[in-house]
Amino acid sequence: MLSTRRVVVTGIGALTPIGNDALSFWDGLLNGKSGAGAITKFDASKFRTKFACEVKDFNVESYIDRKEASRIDPFCQYALAVSIQAMQDSGIDTSKIDLDKAGVIFGSGIGGLRTFLDEIIAYAKGDGTPRFSPFFIPKMIIDLAAGHISMKFGFRGINYAAVSACATSTHCVIESFNHIRYGRADVMICGGAEAAVNEAGIGGFNAMRALSERNDDLATASRPFDKNRDGFVLGEGAGALILEDLDHALARGAKIYAEVAGTGMTADAYHMTAPHPEGLGAQKVMEMALREAGFTAADIDYVNVHGTSTPLGDVAELKAISKVFGDDIYNLNISSTKSMTGHLLGAAGVIEAIACTYAVYHDIVPPTINHFEDDPEIDPRLNLTFHTPQKRVVDAALSNTFGFGGHNASVIMKKYKA
Repeated sequence: MLSTRRVVVTGIGALTPIGNDALSFWDGLLNGKSGAGAITKFDASKFRTKFACEVKDFNVESYIDRKEASRIDPFCQYALAVSIQAMQDSGIDTSKIDLDKAGVIFGSGIGGLRTFLDEIIAYAKGDGTPRFSPFFIPKMIIDLAAGHISMKFGFRGINYAAVSACATSTHCVIESFNHIRYGRADVMICGGAEAAVNEAGIGGFNAMRALSERNDDLATASRPFDKNRDGFVLGEGAGALILEDLDHALARGAKIYAEVAGTGMTADAYHMTAPHPEGLGAQKVMEMALREAGFTAADIDYVNVHGTSTPLGDVAELKAISKVFGDDIYNLNISSTKSMTGHLLGAAGVIEAIACTYAVYHDIVPPTINHFEDDPEIDPRLNLTFHTPQKRVVDAALSNTFGFGGHNASVIMKKYKA
C-alpha cells in the first residue's frame, strides 16, 4: 500500500493572449483585459470568424536559439517558454535534485497543426513527388513537447503527454499530482500548449458552428453567461506549473503558492461534442474532487468554470454546480476567465488552474467580463463576478475543464498551511 504525500505548487509560467508571463497574465485578468482582436497570422477575410485571441509580441529567441526554434512547431515553442519561466520561478537548482525523480507531463489538444497544414499544402501544390521535411513528424506529434522539456532540464523521470481535447492540461496536472503523492516523483513540470490559430483551426471550428462570429465587436465576443453569447473565441498559448513534494520543497526553502487538494476525472458518455444537457459528468467530476480533498461544498470559495461562451455549455455547467453545491452556491464566487483569454483548448485547464492558484495566494477572484444581458435560464442570484475582480478570502478554489469526447477534469487548489 502506497502512502500519500502532500503536493504543492512552487513555480508558474504562462504565455497567453493577455500576457506573456505569469504575472502579466494575472495582471491582465485583474484588469479585465480582452485578448481578442483581428487575426494577424493569416488572411481571414473569407472566414466566417475573422478574429481570435492570439499571443502577441512573442520572441521565441528569448527562450531558445533560432536553429532549435526552426525545428519545432509553435505549440512546442510555447511549451518550452512557459516551462523555462516556471523553472526560473521555482528556483530549482537541477544540480541539487534527483533527476531520476524529476519528470514532465505536458500535453496539447491538437499539437503541431501549423506544421501539418504547411507540409500538406506544400505537397498538394507540388508535382506529386514526396518532399517532406525530416522534422515533419517530430514537429507535429503532441508528446514532443514533454520530450523537449525533459531534454532542456535533464529530467529523466516520468515523461509523457496526456491528451483529452480541452481537458488535456488539467489531466496533465492531475497525473503529475498522482505521481508525486504516491512517491514516483519529487518534482514534475506539467501543463499544456496550443497554437491552433491558423486556417485549419479557424475553418474547422467554424464548420462546427462552435466559434463566435461577432466580427463587429471583437473585444466583447467572448461572453460567458450572457444571453446573446454565440460561441467561443479561439485562443492560443501555454501554461506550466511546477508541482513538488512538500518535504522536498521545504528542504530547499521553496516559495509555496498553494497546495493541490483534490482532483476528479469522469466522462459524460453522451455525445461527441455536446455536453450532457444536465451536466451529469460535470457534476460527478466536481463531487469526486471534493471527496478526494476531504471537503464539503461549503469549503470551496471560488469556482473557475469551463465557461466557454457557448449557448449549451454554460447553462449545463451551472446546472451541475447547483446540484453539487446546493444552497452553498450562493456563497461562491464563480467566474470564467475565458471571457478574457478566449479558449486555449488543450492549454485552457492549466491556465485556469494558474488563475485559481493566484486567487488562493492573493485572496482575490478574477472577473467575468463582457456581460451585457442576463440569460433567463441562469439564476440571477449567482455571483458570477461580472466586470470587476472581487477581494475575499479564498481558502480553496476549484477549476473545471471539459473536452470534446465528454472528458471532464477538475482540480482543487487550497491555501498552503504547515
